[in-house]
Amino acid sequence: MPATQAKWLTPATKMGLSIAIATGLYGISFGALSIAAGLNLWQTVALSALMFTGGSQFAFIGVISGGGAASAAFSAASLLGIRNAVYGMQIKQTLRPTAKWVPWMAQVTIDESTAVSLGQSEIAEKKRGFFTAGVGVYVLWNLFTLIGALLGERMGDPAAWGLDGAAVAAFIGLLWPRLKATEPVLIALAAAVVTAIAVPLSAPGLPILITAACAALYAMSTAKRASAATEHGELQSVKEGEGKP
Repeated sequence: MPATQAKWLTPATKMGLSIAIATGLYGISFGALSIAAGLNLWQTVALSALMFTGGSQFAFIGVISGGGAASAAFSAASLLGIRNAVYGMQIKQTLRPTAKWVPWMAQVTIDESTAVSLGQSEIAEKKRGFFTAGVGVYVLWNLFTLIGALLGERMGDPAAWGLDGAAVAAFIGLLWPRLKATEPVLIALAAAVVTAIAVPLSAPGLPILITAACAALYAMSTAKRASAATEHGELQSVKEGEGKP
């Protein structure tokens, strides 16, 4: 193997490429589901190119397919996109990009690029992992979104293929791997109950916002409890320290 090729194919780039291929292929389902939700080809392509965050995109078309307003769909997608801002702060602190690179890096700061980058020990590997995964997923996700959208336009009635409910199934598929502890499972079940109650009582698109508001209140309450417990523990430690000779 040539030296230049061996240098380029590092563990970070290999991981980034494998994740890019696996994630990019999933864009086919988004493209088809977006068409089934009522968006046209160019709207679907623009959504992947500009929004570019899978969870938010599926949330957006999920609200639209349920008859919700565009404002409700945008709000739901924005709530799920908040995590990318947190990723951005982590990546900026870790990689220290110059100002001219920040807008470009922000566009490809997603779950996959952040995970690959932060999973490396050396700064050079962190950069390779971030760009390989981020740019790789962006290119392949948009390519396969276009393929899925073209296929979706030729499928006819979405209900005949079961695509009318597939957006929800796809979103659950994104959520399921995150349910690895008791607390996330309980939160997911509580969210399902709140949503089931809200659906017949509110306009399309509002149940997900109501559920998100409940989740935000829960997060703030648990954060306050954790902060109070920490402060109490620190105060107790200080008192114990003062009592020692």
